[in-house]
Formats: sequence, C-alpha cells, structure tokens
Amino acid sequence: MRHPPRSMLLAVTGAVALVGAMVVPVVTASGATPACTVQYSVTSQWDTGFQGAVQITNNMAPVSSWSLTFDFAGGQKVTQGWNAKWSQSATTVTAANESWNGSLGTGASVSAGFLANWSGSNAVPSAFKLNGTTCNVDSEPTPTPTPTEPPQTGTAPALHVSGNKLVDANGTNRRLLGVNRSGGEFMCVQGYGIWDGPVDDAAVAAIAEWKANVVRIPLNEECWLGLSNIKPEYAGANYIAAVKDLVAKVEAHGMTPIVELHWTYGQYTGNSAGCSDVHATCQKPMPDAQYTPSFWSSVASTFKGDQAVAFDLFNEPYPDRATSTTTQAWECWRDGGTCPGIGYEVAGMQDLVDAVRSTGAKNVVMAGGLAYSNDLSQWLAYKPTDPTGNLVAAYHVYNFNTCASETCWNSTLAPVAAQVPLVAGEIGENTCSHAFVDQVMKWFDDRGLSYLGWTWNTWDCSAGPSLISDYTGTPTAYGIGLRDHLRALNG
Repeated sequence: MRHPPRSMLLAVTGAVALVGAMVVPVVTASGATPACTVQYSVTSQWDTGFQGAVQITNNMAPVSSWSLTFDFAGGQKVTQGWNAKWSQSATTVTAANESWNGSLGTGASVSAGFLANWSGSNAVPSAFKLNGTTCNVDSEPTPTPTPTEPPQTGTAPALHVSGNKLVDANGTNRRLLGVNRSGGEFMCVQGYGIWDGPVDDAAVAAIAEWKANVVRIPLNEECWLGLSNIKPEYAGANYIAAVKDLVAKVEAHGMTPIVELHWTYGQYTGNSAGCSDVHATCQKPMPDAQYTPSFWSSVASTFKGDQAVAFDLFNEPYPDRATSTTTQAWECWRDGGTCPGIGYEVAGMQDLVDAVRSTGAKNVVMAGGLAYSNDLSQWLAYKPTDPTGNLVAAYHVYNFNTCASETCWNSTLAPVAAQVPLVAGEIGENTCSHAFVDQVMKWFDDRGLSYLGWTWNTWDCSAGPSLISDYTGTPTAYGIGLRDHLRALNG
C-alpha cells in the first residue's frame, strides 16, 4: 500500500523507542586528531555469524580512492558486503571504495557494512589502516561489543507449510488473521524516528485485544543495513534492536510476527514511479541486487532460530508497469538481473529465497505477485524453488485494484490456494467503511485462508485505510468491520 504524504506523517509521529548502538567511539589519549579514524561496530550477531559496519573518517589530505585493511583475530570470515568491495585473504580483510564513493576529502567520512561468519570468539579488530596509514593512533583500546541477545521466544507458534496449509509444530492448521503495523519502513529514512506511534507492550496488547493472531511489520533495507544516508540513531544496531524488540512483544502476546521488506534502494522513474529518489524512500518496482540479498541474509540470520517469525520478501512488486510483456515481467519477478524498463540491477524472488535459505533459516517465506501483489495469475508457473518447502503466496487487494471481485478470485486465486498456502498480506478500501473488506473476508473465510487489514495506524481515512483512531485500539468506521469480524472468529 502507498503511504500518506510526508506532511501527514509529520503530524502523527508519536513516540519513538531508541536503543543504544554497539558502536565504539574513537577518542585519542592525547586529544590529538589522528590521521584517520575507524569506528567498528557489530550491529547484529547470531550463533554462526554477524553483521558488522565500519565508519571511516579521513583527517589527511583529500584522496580520490581509499582502501581500508584490518585483521580478524577470531577466525571470522567475510561473506558479503555493501558500500565497498570486500575481500579477505587469510585473516586480513580489505574494503576498497566503489566507483561512486572513492572521493574522501579532509574530515569526510564514509560507511560500509558486511556479513561474516564466526565461531569460538568474535574479537574486535585492534588495528586499522587507511591507504597504508595506521588509524586511531593513540586511541584507547577498543572494547569488545556486547553481543545482542537472540530474539525472545514468546507464545506464538512455530510455523511451517504442509501441503496448502500453514500448520504449527503439532500439525494444527493456523490461519493468519490480523493487521499491519506500518512505520518501520518510512520513519527512519525520513529522519523522524523508527516507529510511527507507540510500540510498547500496551500498544501491542491493544492489537491482541482485537483477537488478531498476526502482525505484519514493514521494514526499510537502508535502515536495517545502516547505510550512511540514515541518521545513526535510527540505523543499523538501533534499528535492528527496535525490530527485534517489537517482534518479541508480538510473540509474547501469542501473535505471529511477519517481517516484511517494504522500501528499497534503486532509482526508478518509469511508469507508476512513486519517487525519483535512488534511496529507499518509496515503493520500487522490484528489490535491488545491490542491497536486498544482504538485507535478507542478515534478517534471516537474526531470526532463523525462531520459526514463529515469517518473512515477506518484498511488499508490492510491479515490474509489469515497466516491461512491455507479461512474460518479461514474470521472468524479472522470478529471476531478476537486467529487467526491461528498470534502470538498476534487480534481485528476483529466487535470489531472495536463496539468500534466506543460505543462512540455514527454515522460516516461512511469503512472495507476492505482480501488479502490487494483486496479480497471481502466473505465480504457480514462475514460483521460486524453495528447498525447505516453506513457500507461501502473498496477495494484496483493495477495492480499487484490478483483481477485486469474486470472479477474479475464483479464476486466479483459487488455483494457487489449492497448491500452496495463500495469505492476503494487505486488505483494505478507501471508502472509510468496510463493505468491500467484508466481501474479501467472506471469500477467504469460506476457503480457510489468511488475511491482514491495512493498517494499524492513526491516519485519516482519506490518506489511506486506517483501522484505528488511537493506539488503545479504538476502531475507525473502516476498522470496526475487521475488529468485529476477528472477535467473532476468535472469540
């Protein structure tokens, strides 16, 4: 779903939860400015790997290219990275500039991130060199950052796919019926916080009081990866910790958390473009090859020990608006690469499934189709290969979509739902009432399928379907339809 304009969002920013980042500041013992400084941080850590970041500041004469080197002392091994060309020989790691960020003036800084494996210990590197010059000279010893605790496990059930059903560990069918909680996709990139409104225990309990059993949490890849265009207080370790905290709260109330990638990097100015910005400030037609696989590798590594968490790979693909044929659009959707009409390298759904599974994660994975996830007509023909068999078809429907009638649902959704679980990750209408979603819920109820209302935010209904008027859970005229229906279904 597209979002209200920025002026609307500014009016509803609400409370923001901030968590301290695991970043070690550089302070020289003598107070003198070193030739260069490097701040090294572990933004997320799990049993076999971690996500790290470096911020490099050049205090020497300007350079047109740069290369940072450091040595791992604990057997760590870099597997992939961003904002630099990463390589490793034995224990020595090298991060060399990309073609677009090689210029580094006096006092200028650049940030880069990476994913790495580790075992035994994850000691922080003790020495860094920029273009051969030792950085952080006379600095105090850098302490080892405290590893982030793994996500807490609440009462939400672990899920997997069995045939065309989602089931728990006992084989009991589980329909996902609940809401979206928007905010994590836009607040951080706009520089206003992490969440739109409160996400404390009382706010999450208010969702549970509607008898919801699932909450979908939209995310932003630049904020998760801690890219340099995001304010540090809303990026990297701070952002990841805030997401993990919300996931834990959702689970503690017995609800399934779906973490979903909503806004991504890549400049697109073609048909139906939401913005002209290269950064993750709007919905792009497809995920990008530069950052999205790294995002999903990191997210999957963070939550792979908790199969109560589901992954929704990409909010609303629309390569069909850029390409000239339907075949080209579906091939772009599955395979990525160089797609007609899209100016950046695309990561296809198969790339993202592979990124998740390469971490060992067996969590349920959702993949939406074309036309903003409203078209599943060829989903079965192009579905990605998932070695775990835990793939789910995702669908979005609003009253203004093309496939918004029982005739279309019978012809295109029913065949998909007969073979794999089908989850309507977003349902809604722009009428400030609930007549259309009532029809959607009945069709999905009759077939034992899942759906989530957009959205648990206090926006005016003229700006987007908003279920609530306050975060205690008071429903809008639109939201009352979903609330009453969930309570009728779930007691």
